[in-house]
Amino acid sequence: MARIHPTAVIDPTAHVGQTTHIGPYCIIGANVNLGEGCRLHSHVVIMGPTVIGDGNEFYPFCSIGQRSQDLKYEAEPTHLEIGTGNTFREFSTVHRATSPGGITRVGNHGNFLAYAHIAHDCTVGDHVIFSNNGTLAGHVVVGDHAVIGGLSGVHQFCRIGAHAIVGGCTKIVQDVPPFLIADGNPAEVRGVNHVGLERRGFATEAIRELREAYKIIYRENLNTTQSLEVLRSKFEGSELVTYLTDFIASSERGIVR
Repeated sequence: MARIHPTAVIDPTAHVGQTTHIGPYCIIGANVNLGEGCRLHSHVVIMGPTVIGDGNEFYPFCSIGQRSQDLKYEAEPTHLEIGTGNTFREFSTVHRATSPGGITRVGNHGNFLAYAHIAHDCTVGDHVIFSNNGTLAGHVVVGDHAVIGGLSGVHQFCRIGAHAIVGGCTKIVQDVPPFLIADGNPAEVRGVNHVGLERRGFATEAIRELREAYKIIYRENLNTTQSLEVLRSKFEGSELVTYLTDFIASSERGIVR
């Protein structure tokens, strides 16, 4: 049976996994589905409709699944989905979507440090790290293995590519391409996330190709269309460079330069 502290308040419509531990003064609202092996330390609030997978850990004063802060939101039924194995440290906040039937999604095995914020309608991938006060506005997409530095803010509708790093105290108002490092206010791309890619087992040749692609995009005095043409011609068959070029080509806000 689930271990539930007697001071916790759980709505009758909520489902709590049998191996989940709910600590003192936690509140589980209506239409919350909380998976197996989760741990809510204390003073955690989870509101629904929200579905949370197995093995998630919530530290004190997390607020999960609250209504959107979007001023257009008029209490329509919206949703939040969180995967498995995530850690949400103190005062983390994740909001449900805005549009009727909309979903905010968080993937698996993320680490969200104190005061991290995921706003309405965001989609966050797997194995991400949000440092303290790393914050997303609405409709942001964050790729797998991305890192959001402390005290950084991402503008609504931006995308952070897979394996990208956003440095601390950075202001993001355009897309950050995958595999790159963006830092500063205003943000600038500083180079390839070489160390992170090595740690994740990417081949030396693949990283070399990405570094050469970075130079073509950012150092050859070409516009975006021209640089993409060069990359497609020069790196045909390169999986990572193709992924990078496709990301840039699909950008609606433009990329951080």
